[in-house]
Amino acid sequence: MFDQFRNKFPVTDEKWIEYTNYFNRIEVASKITLLEEGEISKKLFVIEKGCIRVWFNHNGKDLTSQFFFENQSVSSIESFMKKFPSPVFIETIEPSVLWWIHKEDVDTIIEEIKEIPELRDRLINMLFQRTFDYMKHFFSFLKDSPAQRYLSLIEEKPQIVQRVPQHYIASYLGVSTVHLSRIKSKLLQNK
Repeated sequence: MFDQFRNKFPVTDEKWIEYTNYFNRIEVASKITLLEEGEISKKLFVIEKGCIRVWFNHNGKDLTSQFFFENQSVSSIESFMKKFPSPVFIETIEPSVLWWIHKEDVDTIIEEIKEIPELRDRLINMLFQRTFDYMKHFFSFLKDSPAQRYLSLIEEKPQIVQRVPQHYIASYLGVSTVHLSRIKSKLLQNK
């Protein structure tokens, strides 16, 4: 699993083996909750195979905020880094093969690599990318129509449209499943 990342991390082979040994492999079915809202996140997951969604409950309504696929990492970053209660649920959409690492082990690695500028910068970029994705999604609700959000989704993240059930996509776009069906029908008519 981790061989594809090896050339991106300038550490000794011994350290690489030590760091990758912190990870634990699990196989889980679809619709498994990996983290519940209100829990303190103590695990970071890397997806070998499968799809995960991050969602929250708003007055009894399930709202999806992000999707994650192979070779991506996921946790409730705010909870994981600052030990706050998680504002979100993390749930598998497909049967998944995951690698997880405990917060204490991540802290150990961060403490050791923070003096290596290239690794520190990679970590910072990863965190900023997640923040950028959140902000882009948030701003799309302010400036784009649901149809524009759907078209952007098709263009920028086609794997979501190909692999994620429609009711989760509708939740992610902030529309009902009926409205999403209308958007799709209208787009087909305009082709």
